[in-house]
Amino acid sequence: MDVRRRQAKMPQSVKIGADEPPMKPNNPKPSDALPLPLSFTNGLFFTMFFSVMYFLLTRWREKIRNSTPLHVVTLSELAASVSLLASIIYLIGFFGIDFVQSVIYRSNEDAWDVEEEENEKLIIEDDSRMGTSPATTLGCAVPVVPLIPQQPTKVPVTEKPAPIITPQSSEEDEQIVNSVVEGKVPSYSLESKLGDCKRAASIRREALQRITGKSLEGLPLEGFDYESILGQCCEMPVGYVQIPVGIAGPLLLNGAEFMVPMATTEGCLVASTNRGCKAIYASGGATGTLLKDGMTRAPVVRFETAKRAAELKLYLESPVNYETISVVFNKSSRFARLQGIQCAMAGKNLYIRFTCSTGDAMGMNMVSKGVQNVLDYLENDFPDMDVIGISGNFCSDKKPAAVNWIEGRGKSVVCEAIIKEEIVTKVLKTNVAALVELNMLKNLTGSAIAGALGGFNAHASNIVSAVYIATGQDPAQNIESSHCITMMEAVNDGKDLHISVTMPSIEVGTVGGGTQLASQSACLNLLGVKGASKELAGANARLLATIVAGSVLAGELSLMSAIAAGQLVKSHMKYNRSSKDVTKISSQGKAHK
Repeated sequence: MDVRRRQAKMPQSVKIGADEPPMKPNNPKPSDALPLPLSFTNGLFFTMFFSVMYFLLTRWREKIRNSTPLHVVTLSELAASVSLLASIIYLIGFFGIDFVQSVIYRSNEDAWDVEEEENEKLIIEDDSRMGTSPATTLGCAVPVVPLIPQQPTKVPVTEKPAPIITPQSSEEDEQIVNSVVEGKVPSYSLESKLGDCKRAASIRREALQRITGKSLEGLPLEGFDYESILGQCCEMPVGYVQIPVGIAGPLLLNGAEFMVPMATTEGCLVASTNRGCKAIYASGGATGTLLKDGMTRAPVVRFETAKRAAELKLYLESPVNYETISVVFNKSSRFARLQGIQCAMAGKNLYIRFTCSTGDAMGMNMVSKGVQNVLDYLENDFPDMDVIGISGNFCSDKKPAAVNWIEGRGKSVVCEAIIKEEIVTKVLKTNVAALVELNMLKNLTGSAIAGALGGFNAHASNIVSAVYIATGQDPAQNIESSHCITMMEAVNDGKDLHISVTMPSIEVGTVGGGTQLASQSACLNLLGVKGASKELAGANARLLATIVAGSVLAGELSLMSAIAAGQLVKSHMKYNRSSKDVTKISSQGKAHK
């Protein structure tokens, strides 16, 4: 396409003298400012932009794979970053020049000579982009309003927050903080390098604040024994979270009184459970019975054929081989005692569910060691066995599963009480008939409609979680430990209420894990189940499971009564809502910052 610009007509008010050279039209081009041709310059910067971007993305991917901090930059990466910045500045400037060019061309009434008629459409589109009317370009006499270029949208730029710098107690600590920030010293290695867990947490905390630019003010650092969690409870600590602990009780259970510690941030929970304990106490107490005690682990193994998998299944289930397998399993610990083996097949894959007693420990590590011993032993007779995983989810740990609901896992407990009619009326503010009907329609029928799996209760999980956090249990095991069915029935000619909770998989321990921490150990001591039992192995853990079930019984009784009496919303509005003005707190926080 050959397009030539005609010389613009001179205004009549301007006269040219005889000795003066004729004036040339003032049509500056932005590209005249470039030292190189425009097409060459554009190609150069576009090539540099994409090449540098590819190089940096490749380097970043390698750093992520090698766990190298992204902020550690080599000389070549620094040069590439500078080149990338230069190309970006040029491209931004280039698009800005286009906008200026469109304004200049719109102010001049230029005309275009078109020699090839078949490219007329392209010329119109180019002129429209430059703000010139197509009708004017083609020489038509129709007056047209020139197009107004769209103003560029301003994109808000999010500035990176300034690093928060807290002066360190010594120059050495300051150097270590800088090394962590620069990626020269891994954060996870501070404890081993320094030999001081408290100092390591303090340095890690400061480095985190400088890297993120976010303050950790409000997250306590002082007043915690960081040595006690090294290698067993938490890695790379920067502080600890405070959770209030309330007391519900006394809970009268099996003739003994217990003050139940509950760590929670939910208002009404401790108060409601305490009311349930009061009703149970006034009615003569509750009775808890341990039904089963055995932790499980289920590896998955695979064979070339389903026939071979079936042969191992028959071998494990044979009474002839059970004694030998028990001896191999029980070598793992003086407390581990194999109780049974349950197998399930899926094609040529075999899932083997081992159940064993674990003393006062929750027992996951203990049973896993015993399972590994058995698998090593079985390889002698089944060399073609391929162990896919030590856990095949047939255990089943930290997941809602029907096998736990039916077969049980950990401690299986049933707890019951008979609440007298006058207690239901005076303490619980409702009546027996209303409670029985509500339990049937809510906990049983409603849960069935919802397709619940082990959730035939009002809020067993609330009490289990609170007691677990207070006593150092694994909070994630609240999932299967909260499996519970609550039953209510009118007894004694319909005057009194019989209430029970059946919980088949309460997973607790009084030794190991978080139970040895000072706060959690104090809560266990309050219940009288701290550490291992000196009289009978596993007695403390079994008693703790019974207390958990008794606490759930109290919580279920109180909440169901509140719902039956229409008090649930009223009580939560009173005790579970902050009376503070949030807007004032927010403004004060901003002023403080």
